Amino acid sequence: MGGVAVRLAGLADLPPIGEPEETGTTFEENARLKARHYAARSGLWTVAEDSGLVIDALGGEPGVRSARYLSADATYPERFADIYRRLDSQKDAPRSARFVAALASVEDGRLTYETTGVVEGTIANEPRGNGGFGYDPIFFYPPYGRTLAEVTEPEKIAVAHRGIAFRRFAEWIKNNEER
Repeated sequence: MGGVAVRLAGLADLPPIGEPEETGTTFEENARLKARHYAARSGLWTVAEDSGLVIDALGGEPGVRSARYLSADATYPERFADIYRRLDSQKDAPRSARFVAALASVEDGRLTYETTGVVEGTIANEPRGNGGFGYDPIFFYPPYGRTLAEVTEPEKIAVAHRGIAFRRFAEWIKNNEER
């Protein structure tokens, strides 16, 4: 991971572990909750993240409910339609938005590290692009002049909120190599 010598194991590499209920009201709370849950059940040093889209004109929604916005089985086009409907009812509201990823690391039951990665942008006038996933088609990134669904994978990785958080985590590991 980022030039750091660690052995990674994903949930697919472990015996089945049920998902925790994400009851936090912030990305940070949910990242801690997930890290503690998986660490307790696996006995391993664990890193978990929680992330989503925050739209200022919608009071921060979809926020921590990004993956469950409208309902857990709603499609992204359905979610986009609702977001645009709500934004259209507030013609003068700014379309500022950001992707946020909170990361938490837990070892032996204690929180060892946490950070947040953020990428700022606006909500595009309409969904554009076929790349990426989730809310990428409606998230316009001004420095690129395109939505994140229109950029190349290397361009997205360079600015992605999860990438920012995990690069910070890798740097923390490098600086604490006595682990």
